[in-house]
Amino acid sequence: MVATPSSQYMPCSAGWNGRRARPLNSIVSCRMSAVKFREVTAADVPALFCVRQRTRENAMTPEGLQRLGINPQSVTESLGKSTKGWVCDDSGRVVAFSMADRATGEFLVIAVLPEYEGKGVGGRLMALAEEWLAASGCKRAWLTTDLDTTLRAYGFYRKRGWVDWKIERGLRWMQLSLPQ
Repeated sequence: MVATPSSQYMPCSAGWNGRRARPLNSIVSCRMSAVKFREVTAADVPALFCVRQRTRENAMTPEGLQRLGINPQSVTESLGKSTKGWVCDDSGRVVAFSMADRATGEFLVIAVLPEYEGKGVGGRLMALAEEWLAASGCKRAWLTTDLDTTLRAYGFYRKRGWVDWKIERGLRWMQLSLPQ
């Protein structure tokens, strides 16, 4: 696969549909009744990279993701195989997303813009992925996260029933038994 230069990524100052994104300080409150949860489409992929680099914890730049082999082309291609994702859409703007892989049972990513944290968005996105993995026949789901248990993500996963599995390669591995 050819590496995608970072200049080909959509800048985060633009929304996925080409409209200028609202600055963080212009959002007075999140109208949770206006948000919709739906499956990721190929058209959403540039917005996923924008959201990913704006998360409060574990933000990753397009260049950092590229070093891991993750770029818009690889994400789009994976959606047609064993990976599925969901977005939280607020009036046409992707504000959060999650992705999972049914071939491995891995919960790949969850990313939520800071102004949407604590409003149930992440929990809903996690539930969509967990339910899909279970419906796909996975007996357990797994993920990797930071070793630091003081980060919000660790408490979020634990509250949802995820348990520590192992520490390996500088990462905490967690797992969740899925209903059958």
